[in-house]
Amino acid sequence: MKKDQINILKDRGIISVLGKDSKEFLQNIITNDINIVNKDNSIFSGIFTPQGKYLYEFFIVKAEDGYFLDCSEEFVVELKVFLKKYKLNSDVEIKDISGEYVVGIISNEKFEEIKKEENKTTQTIIYRSSPFFQDPRSKKLGSRVLSNLEKLYLTIKKLSLRIEDGSNYLNNAHEAGIPIKNLKKLQNNLFGLEANFEELSAIDFKKGCYIGQENTARMKLKNKLRKKLLPIVSKENLKIGSEITLDGNQIGKLLIANPYPFGLVNIFDKKMSELKNKEILVGKQRAKII
Repeated sequence: MKKDQINILKDRGIISVLGKDSKEFLQNIITNDINIVNKDNSIFSGIFTPQGKYLYEFFIVKAEDGYFLDCSEEFVVELKVFLKKYKLNSDVEIKDISGEYVVGIISNEKFEEIKKEENKTTQTIIYRSSPFFQDPRSKKLGSRVLSNLEKLYLTIKKLSLRIEDGSNYLNNAHEAGIPIKNLKKLQNNLFGLEANFEELSAIDFKKGCYIGQENTARMKLKNKLRKKLLPIVSKENLKIGSEITLDGNQIGKLLIANPYPFGLVNIFDKKMSELKNKEILVGKQRAKII
């Protein structure tokens, strides 16, 4: 992404979790450590099933009286219901505020320039009342802006940014092995570790209990990780659920289809370096793991 560009992500939702018990409430549920979230630091995290399987993912940003969860819009309704189910007697207010906020992506170069002007060095800063933070998953994905809708265009004008479509962002994410679209296709279909949560800095193995923690810790401790979610490219139209084969041997299954395909691939018998750029078949279609 160029320094003078901003991508507005139209398929993101924002859930606010506010109240005096919001910190403890989230800490008991999420995979990462809420204690490191403050005005200077934001995190990527998620929620697993009790068996440790992928359920939701989101960024957590500090709000004045609690936290904002920046998630895919396809998760908003059910994530809000899920959180309310665990609320019990906690002093927590959970709201969908997607209509009031918008998420943008700027280059890390631009973010560093803003930090220098504001005399800041932290991973997250507040600029014109809006949190800006570097994506903790990968430097290839730039920095995120969580802005009140009314203030966004004034901020864009002040920073001399041009609004661009999100194709470069999505391409970069796919090449980095980070799915952005059709995340619901992953739900209950792979373990959180298979979804690369450790590599994406989304799990804290020292924080203590959370939903699915026991099985996740066991997989990590006993080195039981045998499959990983990997990006795939093909000129053909790939179908979800298709078998992935290499040299006639089944090595996985396609979980997310075009335009940014991902497959759950067996890595136990093959080193990662040996899988990359190898020609495979997804069903009967030629493809490659990147």
